[in-house]
Amino acid sequence: MLELKNIHKYYNMGTVNEMCLFNGYNLTVEKGSFVSIIGSNGSGKTSLLNLICGSIQAESGQIIMDGRDITREKEYRRNRVIGRVYQDPALGTCPSMTILENMSLADNKGGSYGLQRGTNRARIDYYRDLLKPLNLGLEDKLHVKVGALSGGQRQAMAMLMSTMTPIDYLILDEHTAALDPKTAEIIMELTGQIVSQKKLTTIMVTHNLRYAVEYGDRLIMMHQGTNVMDCTGEEKKALGIDRILAKFNEISIEVGN
Repeated sequence: MLELKNIHKYYNMGTVNEMCLFNGYNLTVEKGSFVSIIGSNGSGKTSLLNLICGSIQAESGQIIMDGRDITREKEYRRNRVIGRVYQDPALGTCPSMTILENMSLADNKGGSYGLQRGTNRARIDYYRDLLKPLNLGLEDKLHVKVGALSGGQRQAMAMLMSTMTPIDYLILDEHTAALDPKTAEIIMELTGQIVSQKKLTTIMVTHNLRYAVEYGDRLIMMHQGTNVMDCTGEEKKALGIDRILAKFNEISIEVGN
């Protein structure tokens, strides 16, 4: 289980542009849950993910992961149990290295590195077996540099690489936003398969309302650092895009837009 307790987060502290994003924010995510998070720009979605992953620190509050206080734990240590896929496909892979080299690095996540070869040739067939179900032909391009691949191919690789080692949490930061509609569908189908097979606790930020409705067992809408909608169970299943849009319009009117 993941718990954020009484989180306070400020930006530009001590300046005329000081802004309080989270003021006593609380969130509990049950183990095995798939949470979709939506909200307008500046609502706190990505900051929330950054706090969970350790990319940024809160001014006060606690982050508890499976009973362990990780509030001040370094990002690289959290990464041992967290996989993250970013909006930009370039951030999840190394473009100057081959597919084989990228997958070898991901395969050794959290392990030690010595003077032995970085690529484990004995694992090549295993990597091919992982890539083949994508139906993107990547299993036959192991020696091609990742920088030569399409955005969709790289994002599919990033999804696989983020979950190659045993993890408990998967963080998806608008991971289909930079893709064309057809490729986005492929990545979302892959996402659903991986989350289901590996039983990962997943938090997905998305601007695609259909994905937010169709995927996951909980939907949260954020606005100005608070949760203005939080639906689970049957309420989530019955949730439609029209209701979400109505909430967006209500918020827009309230803030004078």
